[in-house]
This record gives sequence, structure tokens and C-alpha cells, in this order.
Amino acid sequence: MKAVVRPDSVGCPISSAAEFSDWITERSAAEPAEPFTFVAGTDGALLLAPRRSEHVACAGGAMVLSAGEIGFVREADRWAVSEVSNQSTGCCPDVASWSEVARALDDVGLGRPSGFTHEVVFRRCSDCREHNMVREDDFVCVFCGNDLPEAWNVDPAV
Repeated sequence: MKAVVRPDSVGCPISSAAEFSDWITERSAAEPAEPFTFVAGTDGALLLAPRRSEHVACAGGAMVLSAGEIGFVREADRWAVSEVSNQSTGCCPDVASWSEVARALDDVGLGRPSGFTHEVVFRRCSDCREHNMVREDDFVCVFCGNDLPEAWNVDPAV
């Protein structure tokens, strides 16, 4: 995957609230109104990119602990997360990856909710191997109709 990632498409690493403030100030007036693409790297770093960026590109082709979409709002004297999801069909992170996202946001010093504001449940079908988004607790593969596992199983090592 790294071979197809252009250097100019890699997300911006954010390590402090001041760095985030500088980064978001550089965005156009309309851009902060919609969520951004984020990844939490295996080193715990938060990387941000424009919303229509692919998560694998944001991560520079590296493995991640979580990925999704994130929105921000200015609260009094600091920035905070207004919405955050694990919606990434490329990475398919488990909802349990919230702890990694929370740690990355806390390290930066951004206010945050207590969990994903929108959780997406991903499963890989054991039979046809396709990735599925589970909706309304219906653990049935949309491609072949077989039952999906209750536990997250999308990790490429699985």
C-alpha cells in the first residue's frame, strides 16, 4: 500500500493543542464545517487530513490503531471534538479502538466525548471473506447470506 501513497496525501501529525489550532486555522472557512479524516497511528500520533482523503493515505500506508471521521468545534478558549466515528471502510476499525483515539486526543489536549459519537460495526465474512458493515445488529453477510462472527475479525492478520 505504501507504494501508491503520494507524499502530499499523508495526514498532518498533530502533537499539541497549539499545533492543532494552527492547522485548523489554515483550512478554508468552509472546510471546518465538515468532518476530517483521521487516523491514530501505532505510535499513538493523531494524523488529520481533508475529509475526502483515504485513511491509508492519511496514515502514509502505515498500520493504524484506529481511523475514521472527526469534527471539531471551538468551545470558549479551546478546540474540542464535536463528532467522531470509526467509519473507515479501508481500515474497518473495531469500536473498541476508541481507547486509542481517546489517548491520542488527550495527548494533543483537545476536548472530546466519552466515546465514538457514531459507531460502525465491521465484520469479515468467514465464508466469502468480504467486509461487511453490520446494521441494526443483523450479523448476516450481505454478499453471501452466511452468519457473521459476533467478535471483530477484520484485522489482516486474522
